Amino acid sequence: MVVLRIRSGHKRKYALVCLCIVGFLMYRYLGTPATRWRMSRKVGLAANTSQFTLEGEPFHILGGSIHYFRVPRAYWRDRLVKMKACGINTLTTYVPWSLHQPERKGFNFHTQLDLEAYINLAAELGLWVILRPGPYISSELDLGGLPSWLLQDGSMRLRTTHPGFTQAVNSFFDKLIPKVVPLQFKKGGPIIAVQVENEYGSFAKDQSYMLFIKEALQSRGISELLLTSDNHNTLKSGGVDGAIRTVKLQKLNQRDIQDLNAIQPNSPTMVMDYWTGWYDVWGDLHHVLPPEDMVSTMREILRRGMSVNLYMFHGGSSFGFMSGALASPSYRALVPSYDFDAPLTEAGEYTPKYHLLRDLLSRYNRGDSFPDMPALHYREAYEPAIMYQHLSLWDALSFTEGPFKSAKPVNMENLPVNSRNGQSYGYTLYETTITSGGLLKSGDNVRDRALVFVDRSYVGLFKRQTLELAVPDGKGQRTLSLLVENCGRVHQGRDLDKQHKGLVGDILLNNIPLRDFTIYSLDMKPSFIDSLYQAPWKTLSESPSFPGFFMGRLFAYGYPSDTFVKMPGWEKGVVFINGLNLGRYWSIGPQQTLYLPGPFLNSGINQVIVFEEQEGDYKVNFEDMPDLGMAADIQ
Repeated sequence: MVVLRIRSGHKRKYALVCLCIVGFLMYRYLGTPATRWRMSRKVGLAANTSQFTLEGEPFHILGGSIHYFRVPRAYWRDRLVKMKACGINTLTTYVPWSLHQPERKGFNFHTQLDLEAYINLAAELGLWVILRPGPYISSELDLGGLPSWLLQDGSMRLRTTHPGFTQAVNSFFDKLIPKVVPLQFKKGGPIIAVQVENEYGSFAKDQSYMLFIKEALQSRGISELLLTSDNHNTLKSGGVDGAIRTVKLQKLNQRDIQDLNAIQPNSPTMVMDYWTGWYDVWGDLHHVLPPEDMVSTMREILRRGMSVNLYMFHGGSSFGFMSGALASPSYRALVPSYDFDAPLTEAGEYTPKYHLLRDLLSRYNRGDSFPDMPALHYREAYEPAIMYQHLSLWDALSFTEGPFKSAKPVNMENLPVNSRNGQSYGYTLYETTITSGGLLKSGDNVRDRALVFVDRSYVGLFKRQTLELAVPDGKGQRTLSLLVENCGRVHQGRDLDKQHKGLVGDILLNNIPLRDFTIYSLDMKPSFIDSLYQAPWKTLSESPSFPGFFMGRLFAYGYPSDTFVKMPGWEKGVVFINGLNLGRYWSIGPQQTLYLPGPFLNSGINQVIVFEEQEGDYKVNFEDMPDLGMAADIQ
């Protein structure tokens, strides 16, 4: 009897332990708000005459944009928890085709680009998701997020039903859409809506295109509410039957809302992109929107009962060569910071906007308690990295893919590199032989900027506005070199098809086209930077040659912290940390620091490589505060 009683006691204890474990697992993996448990998941998000409903219950979308591809994966949770703590209930994100399919037959949905993991994390944290899969997204990305290999087709017409484009879209969607279909609301996931393309009203070259994209999504299993998104003056031409139209704005103008309601009278009103700030271009000022202006507009949007998505809630960084460019009124390239003057800074810091917004949404939610605000990450001003080795550009050429011979100049996208997918980003070096000096004319065929050398001595610079350059006289045959940089393809507008880079046509010397080029592709990919460790580096002298690579070391003891790279004394180039491309720096500003997240660093020694075009220093500084340049209010 004693034995039986002990066993019964054990059973009760085991049952209690098992119950606790089951309870924990249910909380851990299904621990979203209680309403989600009760939802039947049959109807999803719907647009009634005046409001959205989710599974038949009134639902107000309070969204915020955070792009997984602009935030180090190690910080995804931190940024989303901070958004949740501000009172946001819906995450929105674009999907960058160019990053997921850098080559025709090569797809990447891993590590930093693991979209499924990102959406699942949002679900775990109790956030709904609006997915914006493109294929064109803009997002101030190079070519609006379209892959550059599309431009190899000389007859290509992007964002139309041109067969070459639709075939490429179908190939991409065949890979992408099956990954997100199981994550839709009706299948138990967090995706409540999907956007069809982006701002097509401002492009609108093909009346059947939007229908093609809509059917491409639905035929692959997208069954949630569909949305389109446009500026107020292009709403009519950007929509498609069967998708709710939404508007983008920064100032709440009564006319904008009237335009939307006139086109779509019996639907709820949503501001799909309420711009919390703006992006920056090289040579301009850092754009900011005063916090009072932002919260005032948000208060009015909420007062009117409209749904809203803040673009951006947290901008992050366009690491590497992701940034796009503006075409009008003249070509201007974007900086790598995508801080956007958002409620969370580029490094995930709270701003006055964040606190004002949290207070507003707390009162709007009638005092419902929000999660606690997570603690901020520590930032470190590391000791400068002293540059101790140097490698000239010319000594690095043997580590490129190629070289390639061509009678005429070949643009970057049509070079036979990267498994014949062409070159997407970076620099391209064109070399030919000349026998005289004279007047060199670019004919606007340099895209976007070229350093010009004769026998490796610098003679001048071609920019978009500089069409002529004097080449000094000399005896015999000499080598003329043009180092051409793709500063970023235009991300919006009606000239997307014309965004070829490198030399896109003839260069004339004394009105005679140059011929017989040797071409080197310098796309600066991680594999190239890694290969340079085998290069013939030399001890840094007092007068190193330019362009060139400079190497130094950053020591980060213990658990590495966030920091900001600052380059006083350097002119223009690119910074690589442990082989990762942080982005461009340029003395003209406005951006003066590059964000270096702690997860990019190793404990101990970190390799710092700088590619500098024209003028360098002996050290790279690291500061604990960002410097995005002199600020100016958005007009």
